[in-house]
Order: sequence, then C-alpha cells, then structure tokens
Amino acid sequence: MFRNKWKQILIVLSLIQAILIAATATSIWTFASESEVIQADAAIVLGTKVIGGEPSPVLEQRIRHAIDLYEAGYVEKIIFTGGITDGADLAESVVSRDFAIRNNIPEEDILIETQSLITEENFLFAGEVAEENDLSSFLVVSDPLHMKRALLMAEHAGIDAHSSPTPTTEFKGFSSVAPFFAREVVCYMAYVAMHTIIS
Repeated sequence: MFRNKWKQILIVLSLIQAILIAATATSIWTFASESEVIQADAAIVLGTKVIGGEPSPVLEQRIRHAIDLYEAGYVEKIIFTGGITDGADLAESVVSRDFAIRNNIPEEDILIETQSLITEENFLFAGEVAEENDLSSFLVVSDPLHMKRALLMAEHAGIDAHSSPTPTTEFKGFSSVAPFFAREVVCYMAYVAMHTIIS
C-alpha cells in the first residue's frame, strides 16, 4: 500500500514536470517569432563566439541585424557586449565593433563593454554603459530562440528592453535547432527557478 502511494505521487510529479517543460518550450518557441521594432535609444547586441578574430556566423548575423536597425533609424546607438571567451584573443564586443565599423557604422555611435561572459552579465555591463551615456530604451538583438530568456534577464536587470530577434539564424534543420532549443528550455527553467529562490 505504502509503495503504491509513493508510485502514484511520483507519477503525478512526473506529469507536472512534463507539463511545465511543455509549457516552457511552447512559450519559448512562440516568443521567438515576436519582434517589437520600435524607436529606441540603442540596440543591445548579445555577444557570442568569435573565430580567429572575426565574428562567428551566429554573431555576424546579430551584428548585421543591429546595423540594419541603425540604418533604418530605429536606434541611434549600438551597444555590443561580450568579453574574451573560448580562448579568443579579442573580446566579442571588440570584434563586433570592428566589424560594424568596416560596414560603415560611425565609431562614435558604437559603445562596448568587454567584461561579460554570460548573457546575464551582458545586460549588467550594458546597463552600466547605457547609464553613462544617458540611454534608456533598447532593442535587444539575439537569435530568436534566445529571446525569451534574454528579455527576462533584461527585465530583472532593470532595462527597458524590446525584442528584435535576427530575421535569419544559423540554427537550421533539426540537427542544429533541437540541441539549441533543448538547451534554452533547460536554461530558462533553471534561471526562473534560481531567480525565484533568490527572490
């Protein structure tokens, strides 16, 4: 009897967990298609891997999207984020800035932070740069499936952020999308759980 009771409890808990995972996955997938293209002071471009002193394909698409936003007049400044990661010689933000300058973005309209190593720090240090330059509204640029978690982190950092995912992504086909999507689901749930505990 006692053993059956615990088995029933475990089944119920497993079902609850499955429902939470499914709900989170659906939310992330749905949010990925949302784009709030509005006038803002700056675009915050979330950093990611660089290769041999050049942006990785994923980072390049983020930079190009920020350039498009700037050239279309949606933002007046671009804030590139990201420090030195994965054994690179240059910070992600430095590589991003140099790429943008080569693509005709005025250097005076580019701001960078070079300390962050994770998304949460991207917003922490970007927020400091923004405050120093009297910037208060932002379009956040990243990959579509990353946006749900990114916007939540921006909110917790006190940043007035709006979603502007890249219109194209390197994550194409099941073999590349599935691992990235699964990672985002796990990371999002872990972040929410951790933030709830801390709060």
